[in-house]
Amino acid sequence: MADIVDMSEAEDELYEHYAFKVEKGQQPLRIDKYLMNFVENATRNKIQQAAKDGSIFVNGTPVKSNYKVKPNDHITVKFEHPPHEYLLVAEDIPIDIVYEDDDLLVVNKPAGMVVHPGHGNYSGTLINGLIYHFENLPNNSSNRPGLVHRIDKDTSGLLVVAKTEQAMAHLSNQFAEKTSEREYVAIVWGNIEEEGGTVEGNIGRHPKNRLQNTVYEGDEAYKGKPAVTHYKVLERLGYVTLVSCKLETGRTHQIRVHMKHIGHTLFNDERYGGEKILKGTSFTKYKQFVENAFKVLPRQALHAKTLGFEHPTTGEWLSFSTEIPEDMQQCIEKWRGYAKHQSQ
Repeated sequence: MADIVDMSEAEDELYEHYAFKVEKGQQPLRIDKYLMNFVENATRNKIQQAAKDGSIFVNGTPVKSNYKVKPNDHITVKFEHPPHEYLLVAEDIPIDIVYEDDDLLVVNKPAGMVVHPGHGNYSGTLINGLIYHFENLPNNSSNRPGLVHRIDKDTSGLLVVAKTEQAMAHLSNQFAEKTSEREYVAIVWGNIEEEGGTVEGNIGRHPKNRLQNTVYEGDEAYKGKPAVTHYKVLERLGYVTLVSCKLETGRTHQIRVHMKHIGHTLFNDERYGGEKILKGTSFTKYKQFVENAFKVLPRQALHAKTLGFEHPTTGEWLSFSTEIPEDMQQCIEKWRGYAKHQSQ
């Protein structure tokens, strides 16, 4: 028991930042290595320092970084300060507002902007900008001002933000009841043979990498939440396909997970393996072409293009659409040229 340190008195004064329950099939693994897969933007040094400071607890007791995790262990990481996402700082960040009235605004978020603070991104987020430009935004159920829904950091496109409590409740309900409309445009690896289809598969945390989600089916379906994505082919571009995806549900990374599940990982989606050459030839020239396409679009090829919902006060149906951003458009043009060249 040499790796247990007595910090029981201090525990009452600490704030919980992370909490995990270890999966049943987990092999013994040092806790610093284990947490590397579960805490975004963490480094081994930071984790080891947190353990040294007595901030990592297993089943309520502080442990050192060489502690071996076991199935069903409850791991919590606690610090003396509250999580940074609760310490919101207003920042003068320009926001591309597509529409605004007294109840809400629709924002076109650029790729690279994080929607809300958390895990290593505590400033420069959309929320930091929103609270600078707008006072008294209502909190959602996660205490995040104005946010009705979110999109990933490296996904571009449309978001609706509530300005009143009533708008927050009404809009959140539309997303929960699946009456809002959201269409995304994506470039995916491979030629999708059919013209369109529907992916249904429960989405939950990946058992080995907490930074990914995965589809759970059959006897394991209970590990995820129901998710439905409708897709259709917009253009075939040789070894990649341009698709439209409509969300019926809104799970984290839903399109990224569902398209990977059917064998069509998003182009340059590093977290899900799309930054590798997944389809095509072994020719050096082709490899150079793909590398250039990655440089043009240094993120996953996903854009939240259209957004539709009922106005919370007037009941009018509102629909918004944005152009595909320049980086993604350039990538499409590159593949278009390549596909044309191949067919000649």
